Amino acid sequence: MILLVSCTEEKKKEEVFLRPVKSQEVGYLGNNKIRTFSGFAETDKVIDLSFRNTGIISQFDIKLGQKVSKGQLLAKLDNVQARLSYEQSVAQLNTAESQLNTAKLSLDRVRSLYEKESASLSNFESAKNAFKTAQQNYESAKRGVAIQQDQISFGHLYAPEDGIISAVSSEINENVSPGQPIATLDAGRDMEISLGIPESTINEVKQGDTADVSFTALPGKLFKATITEVAPSISAQTATYPIRITLLDSTKDVKSGMAANVTFNFGNTISSEKVVIVPTSAVGEDHNGRFVLLIVEEGDNAVIKKQTVTTGNLTTEGFEITSGVSAGQRIATAGLQTLLDGQRVKIQ
Repeated sequence: MILLVSCTEEKKKEEVFLRPVKSQEVGYLGNNKIRTFSGFAETDKVIDLSFRNTGIISQFDIKLGQKVSKGQLLAKLDNVQARLSYEQSVAQLNTAESQLNTAKLSLDRVRSLYEKESASLSNFESAKNAFKTAQQNYESAKRGVAIQQDQISFGHLYAPEDGIISAVSSEINENVSPGQPIATLDAGRDMEISLGIPESTINEVKQGDTADVSFTALPGKLFKATITEVAPSISAQTATYPIRITLLDSTKDVKSGMAANVTFNFGNTISSEKVVIVPTSAVGEDHNGRFVLLIVEEGDNAVIKKQTVTTGNLTTEGFEITSGVSAGQRIATAGLQTLLDGQRVKIQ
């Protein structure tokens, strides 16, 4: 009989079931703030190539993916109007030069007569004014020729930097206007990620902060990056604050236009007051007020202890706790309605 009772008790002990419980340690406000945002990659210097004059493209030596060198001629315009204006300005310069020479000879003649008292002072002053006017017209004509020379040069498109053509938007014989992009040049050395940060998070982002970047096209690879630009105002198109981050360890596998996921850890922005915070799912309420379920570890298992707490403000991270628990204690985050005070559980 004794042996039978002992075996039965051992069997009952073996059948004790410990309920698994989800839990977490109590922390401070701002101690666990990880956010991920979407963006896209591009080099740090992207230049839209365009002419500064209007006309029809007569020469077009631009291809997608082409490597170009600074100063290389990429395209030309058949800018007939600019050449005609240049010829007209040259003719005006020749006329002004002739008039200047005539005025100079007239002034010298009148000055000689005036010195011999054979010409009046008024005639001498008139000759000086005529020469001065002719001189001004000549200088103006010279500037006009220089301007028209620039207008002709504006019909030539040269590569402003070394780089690679990443987009082509025009073709030969196409009529273009000043400033109209005909191609895009990637001239940067560093790869950047452009993204938008919402209003609720922008104050936690500042230049010099670091982030982790992953790309959908490059599974399993994680890149470190640092924030280089933060916009001071919101974008009307996206309703977010544009920022740019630079990859610190970029490779040739990262290409412009790739979709990126940027992860920030704002855990270092802990409040100086060290406000204790718990998730809203960990706070219950009964006739005695609000409570949490502490998990007191005992060896390999743990025991539930119901603890009354005083809550403060409700934040995006949970309830502020002014009394009842402290940072470092472990609490249950699920099953508050079914767990009992003193119940033995197993921590998941």
